[in-house]
Amino acid sequence: MSKQLRVKVNGNPYEVEIKDFSGTNAEVSVNGTSYTIEIEETGGAVEQPAVKIPSTVSVPSPVKAAPAAPQAPAPAVTIAAAGSTDVLSAPMPGVILDIAVKPGQTVAAGDPICALEAMKMKNILRSHRDGTIASIEVNEGQRVPFGAVIVRFA
Repeated sequence: MSKQLRVKVNGNPYEVEIKDFSGTNAEVSVNGTSYTIEIEETGGAVEQPAVKIPSTVSVPSPVKAAPAAPQAPAPAVTIAAAGSTDVLSAPMPGVILDIAVKPGQTVAAGDPICALEAMKMKNILRSHRDGTIASIEVNEGQRVPFGAVIVRFA
């Protein structure tokens, strides 16, 4: 019987697997390093086992998350004026997943412009009118607020 646990000690995360537990000894793996530990009762009103790690064992360092890849700075976001028909703006806050158009491209009403992820849902934003794309105001992977200008029409 094996049990996987994720524990924190002083705020540091560890991956622990209890491999074998018999009597006062247990075989465990902490962050991939195996240990034999002794368990002894401490007494008291509620009996909680104490874990004794042999002094010859070094405690592994905590699991560290991989560093995030550096991202290019996002361009400044412009918020569209209400009722403006010369821009397509974000209908909700989210992250731009992909952009399907390029500047100078002609689009018809209903053509896909980009995909916006909001609340773990992929939303396809479509052109609300016929026209030519004058500029794209966002980058893929960029977080945008409600009303941010995504594309400008010529």
